[in-house]
Amino acid sequence: MPNKQEVIPLLLKMDAGGTPFPVHAAVIWDGEEATLVDTGIPGQHELIRSALEEQGIPFERVTRILITHQDRDHIGSLPELVSGGDRIEVLCHEVCKPYLEGKAPLIKSGMLATPVSVTRTFQDGDTLPIAGGLRVVYTPGHTPDHTSFYHEPSRTLISGDALTAQDGNLMPFNPSFTPNKEEAVRSIEKLLDFDIDTVITYHGGVCSGNIRERLMEIVRTTPRE
Repeated sequence: MPNKQEVIPLLLKMDAGGTPFPVHAAVIWDGEEATLVDTGIPGQHELIRSALEEQGIPFERVTRILITHQDRDHIGSLPELVSGGDRIEVLCHEVCKPYLEGKAPLIKSGMLATPVSVTRTFQDGDTLPIAGGLRVVYTPGHTPDHTSFYHEPSRTLISGDALTAQDGNLMPFNPSFTPNKEEAVRSIEKLLDFDIDTVITYHGGVCSGNIRERLMEIVRTTPRE
């Protein structure tokens, strides 16, 4: 079993219409309960279950799912993961709630998501009592509801799409899918307040080493228009 109070990158090797589509979700594990962050595109229930079991974590230990933001590749499998009862809580930023509940169209597709019931919402600066403390960092720009999570005990940042990675190097957001680049850069600047050893990016994977220096460089050099 993984060590307690650990954040584990969860590689999901998905297939999007015949095209390989790998992403890195994350699971926060304290040896008793697991918290999944993001759920991939629709139809990934069994893939997520298998990825968890490869880490020695039974799917039945998942007690909550956190959502970074409303994009379909992050919320797609949420309805099937929480179907069949209320065992799994769903948590998101308060701005994200109407999108998950199917009350507002998703910004990038204009479609309504399959509705799920949001158990609880959080705000910027909240510390969730998960595996020793998980700090909510509101990081809009990529979407208005985008949120990252900082796990204090392991000094790990789950960045969602606020950052990306390439060959182990931390990179800025994808400009093609980030409508408000100015706000997105300001969100990255907020991350300088945290002592980060490791970043798990959804698109690109895990980065470690000289994180603060790289964040400063990204803030300095990323176009804001």
